[in-house]
Amino acid sequence: MPTIKEFLLTELNSEVHRSRKALEEMPEGKGGWKPHDKSMQFEYLAELVATIPSWIALQVTKPDLDVAPADGSKFPRTKKETRADYLKALDEAAASAKKALDDTTDEHLATNWQLKARGAVVQQGPRHQMIQDTFNHWAHHRGQMTVYLRLMGAKVPALYGPSADEKSFS
Repeated sequence: MPTIKEFLLTELNSEVHRSRKALEEMPEGKGGWKPHDKSMQFEYLAELVATIPSWIALQVTKPDLDVAPADGSKFPRTKKETRADYLKALDEAAASAKKALDDTTDEHLATNWQLKARGAVVQQGPRHQMIQDTFNHWAHHRGQMTVYLRLMGAKVPALYGPSADEKSFS
């Protein structure tokens, strides 16, 4: 039976593979596109898909994360111009998550972690559960991204099973 750490590492590898497939289909020059006025721009959505693994590193190594600090500071973002920039960001984020998971223990993954907004706890639980929520959040945004790809006329890769464009199960 795998340890929690081994399970999370296996899940990370699978989700990185799926995210890479989606990011590889990004049409160049469409970063500002969005399907509706209330929708996020494609470049922001693609950045989420590329960088969410870095959240896992934070969940392992930090006691909490304030996503809306009272001082108004934000996550540092690096402007990405090309598909290669997004793929590089995914590689870097995945490497940080893998290192954090490699260096931790199941005992540490059972300790509490908090998500905060303006200093108030909005969600908390054992780190392994919060990391699983991050995987789910990542899959959600990757799913949004595949809808954007379809609407832009790009190929939608097979992620959890065949798509209309790719008949494989990987």
